[in-house]
Amino acid sequence: MSECDYDIFIIGGGINGCGIARDAVGRGYSVCLCEAGDLGGGTSSASTKLIHGGLRYLEYYEFRLVREALMEREVIWKMAPHIVKPLRFILPHHSGLRPKWLLRLGLFFYDHMGGRKLLPSSSSVDLTQDETGKPLKSEFRSAFEYSDCWVDDSRLVLLNALDAKDRGADILTRTKVLSAEKTDNQWRIICENTLSGKKSQFTAKLIVNATGPWVDEVLRSVFGISTASNVRLVRGSHIVIRKKFQHEKCYIFQYSDGRIVFAIPYEEDYTLIGTTDAEHGTMDEPVKITAAEIDYLCRVASDYFTETVSQKDIVWTYSGVRPLYDDGASAAKEATRDYVLIKENGGEKDGNIPPLVNIFGGKITTFRKLSEAMLVEIGSMIGKRGKPWTENTHLPGGDFTTDGIETEIGKLENAFDFLDTTYLSRLVRTYGTRANRILADVKEISDLGENFGNRLYQKEVEYLIKHEWALSMEDILFRRTKLGIKFGENQKKKLARFVSDFLAAKTQ
Repeated sequence: MSECDYDIFIIGGGINGCGIARDAVGRGYSVCLCEAGDLGGGTSSASTKLIHGGLRYLEYYEFRLVREALMEREVIWKMAPHIVKPLRFILPHHSGLRPKWLLRLGLFFYDHMGGRKLLPSSSSVDLTQDETGKPLKSEFRSAFEYSDCWVDDSRLVLLNALDAKDRGADILTRTKVLSAEKTDNQWRIICENTLSGKKSQFTAKLIVNATGPWVDEVLRSVFGISTASNVRLVRGSHIVIRKKFQHEKCYIFQYSDGRIVFAIPYEEDYTLIGTTDAEHGTMDEPVKITAAEIDYLCRVASDYFTETVSQKDIVWTYSGVRPLYDDGASAAKEATRDYVLIKENGGEKDGNIPPLVNIFGGKITTFRKLSEAMLVEIGSMIGKRGKPWTENTHLPGGDFTTDGIETEIGKLENAFDFLDTTYLSRLVRTYGTRANRILADVKEISDLGENFGNRLYQKEVEYLIKHEWALSMEDILFRRTKLGIKFGENQKKKLARFVSDFLAAKTQ
């Protein structure tokens, strides 16, 4: 067999692909990750932004998944305290739905299944006295309160990719895999840069198909498995409205169809409401919210809030498609959120056939455990290297304690006292200790360059292009930062022109 370019070739730059790349390269494997679009550009940037155990999954007896997810909450919080923060959730009791004893039982499991150390336990709330009762209808008099975490989902993807790159992995964005052929006990992979059209060829011992909702499509188009039909595509949509309440706690609303909807403080001035569970035909269809989904989310929220929520209140929407493993569940809400790893080949009976491993399902909370499970499979097929190592590590910029973010903000305020404190706080909550890299050589505010709006300065934009694979206005406003919701159309166009001109100058 000729020498391979890589031990592992990963197709897909979402949270699972980037998590596996980081874990694998840290164990000593040579790794290449190939993403057809932007990192986290699909499902991984369209979540409800939660690191959570999944309270309602207990109803479907998903005990292993819930326990694993509960344990991961504090692990991921410690890994990235700049982009993860604890939240308290208010679950109003609804007399016509789940009884109090069932909710108490579920929260008892929630408190004790996951080795909780930092997050506070659940409690009861008198909504007639507590501030969280004020935005709700008077019929809701009692509630339960429990803990989970918020995460900047797209930056979690990016930080895994950054760390993988820093450790030696090759990360290729805007690069589509056209074909993968078995030859001489290895894979020969042909790729094409979607911007330049330039083709390239690589060889690898093993391929990981981590393409999320495109997993079956990739099996058909790249690997020639015409019968591939493993995932159930379920669209989750969210609406964002102007701030609905002043406190920082979240709500979890039960609805008569058995589903739940979250209402979460979002980007200081807004409230995020979601998510739906709607069947999505194919990935050729537009991934966007429907009128029926808007009506559903407004109706659920209006059943709980004193002030109704209607379409005119919506300032932004986003949707993503979850690739749930098709376990035969009768309804989308019942389909498992657990991950499934399936080998197409690579066992003893396959002899010299190079292995391919596909990922079906999964959730952002359990990406690290999925990565560890994948490395077990990889080790069994191409040889084990290293041991699990990611649990007690920091992601880039997260090298401080879970209670240390205000200290980090204070450091910047002392060093850059001529800059706005709100701006410095955003930098730390986005980049952590790596905010210093953006502010390097800044002696006065003019050194930050042009302000494109909402204190997004030229210095930060150039950093994102040079170091974080940003190649468009959308990459910067909706994935590297969450400032897009605050930008007007003219500001977006101005930023887009700058990015285009900057990239053009780089290639000359």
